Amino acid sequence: MKILFISLGCDKNLVDTEVMLGLLSKSGYTFTDDETQADIIAINTCCFIGDAKEESINTILEMAEYKKNGKCKALVVAGCLAQRYKDEIEKEIPEVDAIVGTSSFDKIVEVVDEVIKGKKKDIVLDPSRLPEVINGRVITTGGYYSYLKIAEGCDKYCTYCIIPKVRGHYRSIPMEKIIESAKELVSKGVKEINLVAQETTLYGTDIYGKKALPDLLRELCKIDGLYWIRILYCYPEEITDELVQVIKEEDKVCNYLDLPIQHASDAILKKMGRKTNKQELKEKIAMLRREIPDIALRTTLIAGFPGETDEQHEEVLDFIDEIEFDRLGAFTYSPEEDTKAAVMPDQIPEEVKEDRRDAIMELQQEIAIDKGQDRIGKTYLVMIEGKVSNENAYVGRTYMDAPNVDGYIFVNTDEELMSGDFVYVKVTGAQEYDLIGEIDYEFTK
Repeated sequence: MKILFISLGCDKNLVDTEVMLGLLSKSGYTFTDDETQADIIAINTCCFIGDAKEESINTILEMAEYKKNGKCKALVVAGCLAQRYKDEIEKEIPEVDAIVGTSSFDKIVEVVDEVIKGKKKDIVLDPSRLPEVINGRVITTGGYYSYLKIAEGCDKYCTYCIIPKVRGHYRSIPMEKIIESAKELVSKGVKEINLVAQETTLYGTDIYGKKALPDLLRELCKIDGLYWIRILYCYPEEITDELVQVIKEEDKVCNYLDLPIQHASDAILKKMGRKTNKQELKEKIAMLRREIPDIALRTTLIAGFPGETDEQHEEVLDFIDEIEFDRLGAFTYSPEEDTKAAVMPDQIPEEVKEDRRDAIMELQQEIAIDKGQDRIGKTYLVMIEGKVSNENAYVGRTYMDAPNVDGYIFVNTDEELMSGDFVYVKVTGAQEYDLIGEIDYEFTK
């Protein structure tokens, strides 16, 4: 039986998808990327913001057509949308044969075994259940970098976010399970591991009684063959001196942090339910840059939160201009059902939200160009990701570039390089978000 598996949404969803692929593969199922040849179609959905929800629904409807008119015998829907809108999916899209919730993905084989017999199957368990940690993932990222989820759920309850309701409360994955999974990934050729969770900085507080991310990092650094460890989604107020010290001391831990601050106005941060303010953000960022001078900082911002005034939007722009983040993304506020923010007064018109988002990104583009120019003449260690077709050039990433969200460095060389190789590259030019360079033989031996 051939399965087409579609993964939507974030990298945490992708980890769940890879686990499901591994389980199905062990059970004898094979995979296809051709909808017309699939006996079973499975979709791991997202519903974090409006665009993601719309993409998930449209994908389900599109795949339902293959169930009605093609070879497909069964349609399975998993993930956040499935967890949140189980009843609506069952009612409105009868072509769906099975629904698998966010904490139930480890039951995928049981589900598929049932639906191919023509039975309907729903497994939407308590979102606070911790799925069984299973090795044997099918790596879909190309083999040299991967994501490693260290916790499920969230306890922050930001007023705009639905994640605690669909993913449950914060549950750390036991450290020994994470280390075991990391070793398996490295045995398959992975050289860079990106640690993900809804919030990585609180890792361990529920099972070890303390913030154990520094301990986890030290253990991961002991794994032979692992070169880079990147930490994503760190809430600024939870960053400890011990975590900073580990980043400084351990060469394998990239000098890179993703700090999703969301806004810079104290009034809006309070309405968002965030646990920090602008001055504290400034102090935390100053400390990080003082302790780790070459640290690359990424952040994410929401434009057009309910009640956001023109002055508060300008406050965000002034903050970005002052801080000069190395990497920054922005998206428009999306009102989500069952969140406090969705029923707040003074909702912002979509056009205004988009204008404010565009203004943020235009400013960040200017900052990125300046930072790129400043890097000309400097040498960085680069992981090669592939060759540029029909050119004597390769594409790679520095420690400053997380996969799929940040920029690249294009390496001009006549040498033959392989994906996964590490070389030192001197920057010779810069574009908007990308760098251009050549191998620095003084460093590369």
